Amino acid sequence: MIVGTEISLSEILKKHFGFTSFKGNQEFIIRNVLEGNDTFVLMPTGGGKSLCYQLPALIMPGTAVIISPLIALMKNQVDAMRSFSEEDGVAHFMNSSLNKAAITKVKHDILEGKTKLLYVAPESLTKEENIQFLKKVKISFYAIDEAHCISEWGHDFRPEYRRIRPIINEIGTEPIIALTATATPKVQHDIQKNLGMLDARVFKSSFRRHNLYYEVRPKKNVTKEIIKYIKNNAGKSGIIYCLSRKKVEELAETLAVNGIKALPYHAGLDSATRSKNQDSFLMEEADVIVATIAFGMGIDKPDVRFVIHYDIPKSLEGYYQETGRAGRDGGEGKCIAFYSYKDIQKLEKFMQGKPIAEQEIGKQLLLETVAYAESSVCRPKQLLNYFGEEMAENCDNCDNCLHPKNLFEGKDDIALALKAILEVKEKFKYDHIASILAGIKTAAIKSYNHQMLDSFGIGKHKDINYWSMVIRQALIKRLIQKDIENYGLLKLDEKGHEFLNSPVSFMLSEDHDYSDTDEEEENYGGSDRPGTVDEELFTILKGLRKKHAKQLQLPPFVIFQDPSLEDMAIQYPISIEELQNITGVGAGKAKRYGAEFIKIIKSYVEEKEIIRPQDMVVKSIVNKSNLKVFIIQSIDRQMDFQDIASAKNIDMGTLLDEIEAIVNSGTKINIDYYLNSIMEEDHQQDIYNYFMEEAEDESVENALQELGEDNYTEEEVRLMRIKFMSELGN
Repeated sequence: MIVGTEISLSEILKKHFGFTSFKGNQEFIIRNVLEGNDTFVLMPTGGGKSLCYQLPALIMPGTAVIISPLIALMKNQVDAMRSFSEEDGVAHFMNSSLNKAAITKVKHDILEGKTKLLYVAPESLTKEENIQFLKKVKISFYAIDEAHCISEWGHDFRPEYRRIRPIINEIGTEPIIALTATATPKVQHDIQKNLGMLDARVFKSSFRRHNLYYEVRPKKNVTKEIIKYIKNNAGKSGIIYCLSRKKVEELAETLAVNGIKALPYHAGLDSATRSKNQDSFLMEEADVIVATIAFGMGIDKPDVRFVIHYDIPKSLEGYYQETGRAGRDGGEGKCIAFYSYKDIQKLEKFMQGKPIAEQEIGKQLLLETVAYAESSVCRPKQLLNYFGEEMAENCDNCDNCLHPKNLFEGKDDIALALKAILEVKEKFKYDHIASILAGIKTAAIKSYNHQMLDSFGIGKHKDINYWSMVIRQALIKRLIQKDIENYGLLKLDEKGHEFLNSPVSFMLSEDHDYSDTDEEEENYGGSDRPGTVDEELFTILKGLRKKHAKQLQLPPFVIFQDPSLEDMAIQYPISIEELQNITGVGAGKAKRYGAEFIKIIKSYVEEKEIIRPQDMVVKSIVNKSNLKVFIIQSIDRQMDFQDIASAKNIDMGTLLDEIEAIVNSGTKINIDYYLNSIMEEDHQQDIYNYFMEEAEDESVENALQELGEDNYTEEEVRLMRIKFMSELGN
């Protein structure tokens, strides 16, 4: 025991951190570190892992070296440690973000004995100059945070992490504490083996988080569903995970234009933007962060109320850790994932070209994710089973428990599956066993001659998905286990042998069917509007538009076009924000003309007791925002329209469509320079006067008929209509 720890650890905890008691295994872990033993900590996110190395670092002589994967995470933890101490030098980080002067200051504080915790990235640890410097330092112990990064079986394999042990040996051997929030038995073994700490004392806290609600939804109209969810949970903090940087930026932008305070976060952003966006989220200036998996590791925000997965993740390790960022204060935490098998196929394609061994690992991890998403078994029960923990009762707080599928007797089918596993000498994975039972002659089955087995085709009345479900539910009930050393190979557990000797009732529930999913983002424009027009309201709104038009001496269609009024009579918008989401209405028009329309609609809704559709048509960036910005900037620079179209490889008709959409959404533009270059002034005036004085609607066909098709082209009429709508409508 280190000198000085005779004082109660609880007193030291209170003095440094203000807590009156330890959580879970914390005190036992800290004592093990203080006694100079190697320590392996498995603790769910929010369980208090950081304290397990922070407190011993403050007590023990020397500097603890904390190996951590992310610069943002280091900064967050160093700031937190400094807030508990009077001395800024108590904690430092050393990484590529520091300049020469800052590194000199860090080294000075360490050599002076001021620094108790030094955070380094594995990449920094491998630099020769840092190795030579650390040889001069009295190191108390090494803490390896996010240790799952070591394992190729983990969700975030990083080769630099696998070089940690040789570097520690070079710097100087001291005790190691490795910590992770997600590790299957296989991953745990891989980490301990790589760090040379197979004899370490293992402290495993339960992975059960009672306050988290888990749900998987089919991937359909995802953006609309997410916006609806966030608006129904206004003001709550949340994280949305996407697999690609492109989707992160698109979704963050779409949320922002729909009035949600959302910011993007991914490794492709410069470090200043990443830090700014992270701080905005921590300081509650933004409610939602849309991120890749790079966000959230070690970020100590206790009140994240929802974690949404836009894309299903690559592994259950990653999924569990990301969902663990919800409800760290013990309060509400909703974990919702959108699932489509097309996502899995995409991820499989990304793996092509990688080494075969890596592809095999990736495929196994994906199969686990598919099993989790499609199964109708209690979700926490599945997750805990995956991490080697058994949960007796259902959680009664997930979609599968709250909306259970019908159960049916599966005793005979379970027995068939167990016999098939024994018949292949317990040397194959579950997809192979399922193929045998369903009677499918895969290449693997033919190569092993397994079509000759007694079990082959014995369950061909059911498909391979059914038999996969049977095997998964036998795994959850511990009749079968997976071999840790040979990942994925199925073996019968003691319970499985007992079951075969004396079968008992085994109730199965069917999997979910997510085949009816649709990954393509929906068209948010007027052509895809749900519902039918409320003709009475439509007539009232037309009357109101006519009254306004008369007062303003404008044609009615300049205020709102008919499709916009129709959409109002479907969606019943009752705020300016909702009005902006209506087809053909942008922020400008909504603010300029909307107040009385909103008032009339609100009164109509109350009087008729109408239940409004909650899934308002979402205002979308439609992936064309860059094109629209380019067009607006080009017009501001007075570029020729032909040159604008050529630059973006589009024809003139498409360019005019885009400009009309820009103007109809409320943006004012000036195209006089181009009109003057292609049309006589009196021609321009004739068309302008037609729309101002004679037109009953905005139709180009009617305008050409009235003005004479021999005198004007469709393009000229469209251009003048753009000028007219921009000047008078916006």
